[in-house]
Amino acid sequence: MKNVTDSFVSLGHWPSAGSFGFNTDILATNLINLSVVLGVLVFFGKGVLSDLLDNRKQRILNTIRNSEELRGGAVEQLEKARTRLRKVEMEADQFRVNGYSEIERERINFINSTSKTLKQLENYKNETIHFEQQRAINQVRQRVFQQALQGALGTLSSCLNNELHLRTIRANIGMLGAITD
Repeated sequence: MKNVTDSFVSLGHWPSAGSFGFNTDILATNLINLSVVLGVLVFFGKGVLSDLLDNRKQRILNTIRNSEELRGGAVEQLEKARTRLRKVEMEADQFRVNGYSEIERERINFINSTSKTLKQLENYKNETIHFEQQRAINQVRQRVFQQALQGALGTLSSCLNNELHLRTIRANIGMLGAITD
């Protein structure tokens, strides 16, 4: 530490101008050399450094400007995408509502069609039952009539003799003659 303070103290004592020599004190010479180099750099490098800084500033400003333009384009695309999304959501809601309406309409049509078919089947069933009842009634009538006829013929055959038979035939012919006149 003493050497450092000695070198600063020795800076205050300059040798006379008549002699020229090398200063072997490293710290003292380094400070002088460093200040000379910095002075030269500042004097001559000021323009180069200024140009470098101006170029860097322009590049930064251009980058900021480009970023702002890209940001503006991205915001515009985002708004367009949001608009399209709202439109698609509205269309999806419309399709959903239409789909539900269509499903409900088809359900009602199916119920009505099924109800109509059931009514037709009920009518066919009733008609078939009525037809079968009429057919059964007609068959019963025919059997009753045939049995009554056979019974009447049997009774007539057993009760009729030739004379009664001839008298009945004459009476029937007389009635037929009266009808035709």
